[in-house]
Amino acid sequence: MIPIKINFIHWVSWRILSRFSILAIIAICFLFFISMPSRSFDQKSPVLTKEEQELRVPLEQHIKMLAETIGERNLWHENSLRLSVNYIKSIFESYGYFPVEKSFTLNKESIILRLENLDAPEEFIQANMVKLPEKMVVSNIEAELPGLVKDEIVIVGAHYDSVFGSPGANDNASGVAAILELARILKNNPQRRTVRFVAFVNEEPPFFDDESMGSRVYALEVAKKKEKIVSMYSLETIGWYSDEPKSQKYPIPLLNPFYPSKGNFLGFVGNFSSWSLLRQSVGSFRRHTPFPSEGLAAPEWVEGINWSDHASFWNEGIPAIMVTDTAYFRYPFYHKKEDTPDRIDFSALARVVFGLSKVLAD
Repeated sequence: MIPIKINFIHWVSWRILSRFSILAIIAICFLFFISMPSRSFDQKSPVLTKEEQELRVPLEQHIKMLAETIGERNLWHENSLRLSVNYIKSIFESYGYFPVEKSFTLNKESIILRLENLDAPEEFIQANMVKLPEKMVVSNIEAELPGLVKDEIVIVGAHYDSVFGSPGANDNASGVAAILELARILKNNPQRRTVRFVAFVNEEPPFFDDESMGSRVYALEVAKKKEKIVSMYSLETIGWYSDEPKSQKYPIPLLNPFYPSKGNFLGFVGNFSSWSLLRQSVGSFRRHTPFPSEGLAAPEWVEGINWSDHASFWNEGIPAIMVTDTAYFRYPFYHKKEDTPDRIDFSALARVVFGLSKVLAD
């Protein structure tokens, strides 16, 4: 009977050890993908530097132009889309670039089909589709800063359209303003790699994750050309920050113990394949910028992880991350008519964009 007792004890011990090992492996993997280099800034914010103060002015001008003067920007406001394209191109040109429109055609029938697939109310389809022409030409806008190693390219992108019913100041005039000013900052400091600034059309529904999404069209094009895109940054709603307790939410409760409850940080988000780029970017931002920041690499099924133009590049196997204030996990005016320029924290935005210029230079 003794051998039986010993075997039983060994079996129980093995089962316990196995379970603890599995839990340990899960914990290590989890920490591996949320642990980022250095520490997030957690002190009182210093006053803006001279460069940041100067940067604040054009950022505010761009956002007010797009979200206030031009206003809602989507297919139901075709003239506003064209005005947005003209404005973005004019700013790139004033900074010494030669922007190019990358145009493609949409047809009304496919848009109706997409709305039906999204279960849009029939009255919405009937009331709004009648306003659209049978065919529409829309454009991504590209401006390029050639690098010393011209065949290696870093893309910095943001969508300039806004969701139906919203002027889109934070979502996503803030991202467009950022790429315009990053283009200006880097213009006189050519990098080793080529930096390509792209303003995308059709990120918002009904085009999100559809073949007519601007970044999807663009990513497919660069993949066909076999261009060497080494990384892509999607700047998505980066203008809202709050020091209020419990102002920040997360897609899964498992994240709550590891991240702040205040929505006062800039988020860097990637999938597992972009983990290295994510860590490099967060580490660089923290070295250069006295502003809170957090990073997360997560599976693409986690809510919000793929909610922007970076996902189009994941589809082509290109490392890409989203830089964001976390949008509707924090921003109370997400996809609402109240998403106006007066909601933007321009001082914080200036510090964030200047910090991102250092990340790109690194």
